Amino acid sequence: MKERGKAGKSLAGQLLLASPGLRDPNFRRTVILMSAHDGDGALGAVLNRPAGKSLSALNPDFALTALADVPLYHGGPVEPDKLILAAWQRREEEGEFQLNFGLEPERAAGLVTTPGVTVRAFLGYAGWGKGQLENEMRHQTWYTASVADYNLGSMEGTGLWRLILGSLGPELKLLADEPEDPAVN
Repeated sequence: MKERGKAGKSLAGQLLLASPGLRDPNFRRTVILMSAHDGDGALGAVLNRPAGKSLSALNPDFALTALADVPLYHGGPVEPDKLILAAWQRREEEGEFQLNFGLEPERAAGLVTTPGVTVRAFLGYAGWGKGQLENEMRHQTWYTASVADYNLGSMEGTGLWRLILGSLGPELKLLADEPEDPAVN
C-alpha cells in the first residue's frame, strides 16, 4: 500500500485521494491535483467533478476563442465562483509531469492546440491553511499518489477516484469498489 504524505514533504504536483471513510460532501471520493504546498498552507483543484459544460457555456466571452470547448470542473469549495485555468503535460520520455496552474486566458488559449497538453477550467479550489493539511494527513484523511503514474483524462467522476485509489493496494481496491450506499449491496 502507498504511504500517506510524509511530514515536511511538499505534496505539490501530487494527487490527493480522499479516504473511503471521508464523508464531507465537498471531498467525498475526490481526486485533487495539488498545485502548491508549503509551510503556509496548500492549494489544489478537484479533478473528478465535471460541471457538464464548457467555458463557452459559462461565459459567452469565451465562445469565439480557442478556450470555447475547454471543459469546466467544480474545483473545490473555496471561492466557488472564481475561474482558474490550468494546463498539464506528461512527458513520458523524461518521466515528468508539468503543471501550469492559474493561467491567464491568453496563455491557456495558446496551449489548447499543443499536442499532449490538457487544459481544464475550474470553478473554485481546495485550500488548506497553515498546518491544516498536515493534520488531516495525520488523521488518515488522504492518500497520495504520483500524478506521473496516471492518465488524468482517462476517466471522469468517481471512476477516476476508484481507479487510482484501487491501484494503491488490494485493501484499498476493495474499499474503492464499495458502493456509495453499502445498504444496496
